[in-house]
Order: sequence, then structure tokens, then C-alpha cells
Amino acid sequence: MDEINNIEVVPCTESDYLKPFRVHYNQNGTKKSWDFMRTHDSVSVLIFNTTSHCFVLVKQFRPAVYMCEWERTKTQPCEAAEKTEEGASEAVASGSESREDRADAEGGSSSAWPPAATGITYELCAGLVDKPDLSLEEIARQEVLEECGYDVPASKLKRITSYRSGVGVTGSKQTMFYAEVSDDNCVSAGGGEPREGELIEVVKVPLHEAMTFAYNERIPKTMGVIFSFIWFHNNMSPKYKISTNV
Repeated sequence: MDEINNIEVVPCTESDYLKPFRVHYNQNGTKKSWDFMRTHDSVSVLIFNTTSHCFVLVKQFRPAVYMCEWERTKTQPCEAAEKTEEGASEAVASGSESREDRADAEGGSSSAWPPAATGITYELCAGLVDKPDLSLEEIARQEVLEECGYDVPASKLKRITSYRSGVGVTGSKQTMFYAEVSDDNCVSAGGGEPREGELIEVVKVPLHEAMTFAYNERIPKTMGVIFSFIWFHNNMSPKYKISTNV
């Protein structure tokens, strides 16, 4: 998860997950158009381990986050390259320029890319709704088993709510569930489905640190994590009589 290399950005002309469209319409007599993506709906699961009183999250590398961060900071490598170029000129003057120095000065060094950690986020266990023969609860159950290693009956999943995510781009719906597990339910280490290229790290957040974790802006996380922790604090924490450290 920590090593990212051979990065190449190319146009996306065909995808099994995203399909771009443009809609034209009239609104109150004004002609408008909007670009959007058609994609799958999804499910997410807030997992709480009652044995250790902690939340079970997943951590993984997200290329979209990585590229957004690169776009935001890509002027910095240019500035660094200019400095390197100055250093390279000095090296030429002293007759000690190396091939690596020349590559860096020309902006061809892989150091222009940010570290892999830039694209890693903390998330709820989640997955796409792409199996029409399964209920949302059954899909959620499969994701909990594959990503986090807990075997939980679909009937034990509590539906929290559903909401629209990415309303400006996709408008897809995500349905959020809550699952209580114990160490007895843990049947594997999780980590996702290797055949699908998933590389997922299971992370545990103690209940008493949950709200500090949620509001810490230095920890990259999804809105689902923040919302679900608040939901737990408002609806479930009195049951456990443990402060969620708001």
C-alpha cells in the first residue's frame, strides 16, 4: 500500500463503473445543461466490536484522492525542479553534474509525485450494489466478511439511513448499516478480495477516541465515518456508558 510507482494518466474512454453523460433541460424557462456520471449505488457498514469496544474501519489507497492532492500541490514540484535546476547549473560549473541531477532538473524525476500516503483514507467498510440477486443486507454482509473478516448474519445488520452521495456528479445512493460484532465473529484477517485487486488494511478506533478521530482534520477520512460516529454517539453510546469524547 505504501509503494506507488509507474503512474500514467490517460483518458477514460470505457469503464464498467462510470459512464459520463450530459443532460439538457429547461428550468423555469432557462435552458441549462449538466454533466454527470452514472454509477452504481453502494452500501456502507459501521462496525462496532463489543469485545474490545472499538470501531472497525478500513484504510486503503484511493487514486482519485491521490490525483486530487497532486493537482492541488503540483506547483510545488515545479518550484523544487527550478531549485534543482539552479543546483544542476552550479554542478555543471564545477563539472560534477550527474545523470540523476539532469533528470531532476528537466522535471523527469518521479520525486515530482507525492508519497503514496497522500492518497490513503480511512473509511467505513463499503461496497457497490452490483449483484441484483442479493439484498442490500446480503451485499453488506459480504463486504464485512471480505474486508474486515467478521461473519455477521444479514439479519443482524441494522439499517441506519440512506442518502445521496456526490449529488453534483453522480447522484448515487448509499445505504448505511450498523453491525455489532465480537471477537467470536472474526473468522479471517479481512483485507478485501485479492482477485479484484483490493489491498485493504483493517483499522480499529477505540470508542473513547471516536469523536476526536472524527473531527481531526489531519486524518483523511470519508464523511460516512464522521456521520456514523456522530450517529453512534447520539443513539448507542448511552447503552455502553462510555464517553465518546466529544
